[in-house]
Amino acid sequence: MPRIALGQIEVQWGRPDTNLSRALWAVDQAHRQRADIVVLPECMDLGWLAPGAVTQAEPLGGKRTQALQEAARSGIYVVAGLTERSGDRVYNTAILINPDGSVALTHRKINELPEGQELYTRGTALTAAPTPWGLAGIPICADNFMESIALGEALGCMGVRWLFSPCAWAVPPGDTQSQDEYLSYWLTPYAHLAQSYGMSVVAVSNVGVIRGGAWDGWHCIGSSVVVGPDGRESGRAPYGAHADALVVVDIPNGEQGNDDAGD
Repeated sequence: MPRIALGQIEVQWGRPDTNLSRALWAVDQAHRQRADIVVLPECMDLGWLAPGAVTQAEPLGGKRTQALQEAARSGIYVVAGLTERSGDRVYNTAILINPDGSVALTHRKINELPEGQELYTRGTALTAAPTPWGLAGIPICADNFMESIALGEALGCMGVRWLFSPCAWAVPPGDTQSQDEYLSYWLTPYAHLAQSYGMSVVAVSNVGVIRGGAWDGWHCIGSSVVVGPDGRESGRAPYGAHADALVVVDIPNGEQGNDDAGD
């Protein structure tokens, strides 16, 4: 079973070089701690809803993608959320990179929130890729809402056993709910998918303060979490706008089936 690193990095809105450096640090640290895969947040290059995305977004294969590919060649799988330019469109995209640096899987967020629909074009496809631990999908954040649970269910019907989900979980300034109260919203759909399809869900959010856009001033609060196929947590990262952390979670042997691995 994989050793999973939750790359709960701080994202600074509209500062791609700073964010990429932080992401590469997380990949390096995950490799040093013998993780098999590291998952990074949604739009980790620019920040979700970053107004500058219109001009700052890069095509896949650009320098940010290439830097992540080079980092993966140290011998680790990397999942990252990126702001993708394709022609005159911008997508909220996730990629899965193999340890040889090749991009195994690309996903464009489908259930983009209303706040993001003027900025991001929604994706129109669900795909999966083999890993040594079974088929993997990389749905992004709200793709896993209960309201859009059919997306995760479709991946489950395709035989996916791992959902690696880049996220950008945020709360308004002054929010006082506890980490358990916040996570209860997400654990409901994760437990449903896990128990219904025997899959594990790994969701990783960034931390930091959103600058610009409809959620200007909101706090991204981490709380990255791993949910096993029994619907229970296997690990979580700390909660808060300043809770920058790399948390490595060992999945116990026998917790996950491997019937769909690597073909």
